[in-house]
Amino acid sequence: MKIQGSTALVTGANRGLGLAFAKALLAAGAAKVYAGARDPATVTLPGVIPVKLDVTHDHDIAAAAQALSDVDIVINNAGIAHGAPLLDAEGGVQSLRELLETNLHGVHAVSRAFAPVLKANGGGALVNMLSALSWTSLDNSGAYSVSKAAAWALTNGLRNELRGQGTQVVAVHAGYIDTDMTAHVDAPKSNPHDIAQRVIDGIAQGQLEVLADDTSRQVKAGFGATPSFYLGAA
Repeated sequence: MKIQGSTALVTGANRGLGLAFAKALLAAGAAKVYAGARDPATVTLPGVIPVKLDVTHDHDIAAAAQALSDVDIVINNAGIAHGAPLLDAEGGVQSLRELLETNLHGVHAVSRAFAPVLKANGGGALVNMLSALSWTSLDNSGAYSVSKAAAWALTNGLRNELRGQGTQVVAVHAGYIDTDMTAHVDAPKSNPHDIAQRVIDGIAQGQLEVLADDTSRQVKAGFGATPSFYLGAA
């Protein structure tokens, strides 16, 4: 997928990794970048076009798909990260539902709405920002990992269904990234601009999966260990 001259939509583009994606697309020569956000007034990057887009609101998604008929790259970046333990008596059920609403159903809804747009524009690319936690779970990530594992399975299914229309469906995995979302995490973190650039490079190279940092590569490699990493291998 050629980045130069393309028209892209990035969800959750007002800050963090979404902002880094928007900057990387502009630097790579994208002709137009739509920056989706719940509040478009929070989009301040020069050169992008703010778009009201809450991925949990069907009306926002439908309006965006109708208005942005020139899009040929969609980056599903918007997501949330929080959560009570899965078996928490008070918050476990609600927390999981909230995470799935954004991280799974939001990705599905945006993908479903923009698939015909991508088809009309020659196929294009659909990029889903997942996580190394799509493949494993930590003591404090149970519900989040469920949502990202489901989004990974969704991405694989979308790839199969959109292959016939020529859409490049890209799964992106990464560990902790240095954004507001992980400010509370005391662990090594990648620079969001480095992650964004690796993803943009991956799109341009026709990749279907981008392991954007050492953490994601190590976790995937750990599938072959005994016991496998996702079973709790040290």
